[in-house]
Amino acid sequence: MIATISRKGYFSASHRLYNNHWDNQKNIEIFGKCSHLNYHGHNYQYIVSLTGKIDAETGFVFNLQKLKNILYEEIEKIFDHKNINLDIKEFSSINPTIENVVIFMWNKINKKIPSDFHLKITLYETENNFVEYDGK
Repeated sequence: MIATISRKGYFSASHRLYNNHWDNQKNIEIFGKCSHLNYHGHNYQYIVSLTGKIDAETGFVFNLQKLKNILYEEIEKIFDHKNINLDIKEFSSINPTIENVVIFMWNKINKKIPSDFHLKITLYETENNFVEYDGK
């Protein structure tokens, strides 16, 4: 039997949406207030879901305590109370949109789980703005 387990997490971080190939005026036209020179912040919420076979011995798809530890190391420790543009080297050349952030998160977590699981992450930047990514 196959099931999906999910774990929710949170972090607070700041960022600035900016394409360094454009001048400030074009960045403001495209990204609006998200391109503010002094950055802005969000209280992000994410949901990590793993789909896989239920283990007959444990009754688990995946140990949730182990998943909690992975998420702390690979998401919260990296992002919480950070400036994404300045503090996370991978984003020095990548615009930290929620799309790019969720792909980064997915790649980090996917390296820590066995390949027979399907991983999906939903990342909320605000209550109304969110993105889902499952590696495709």
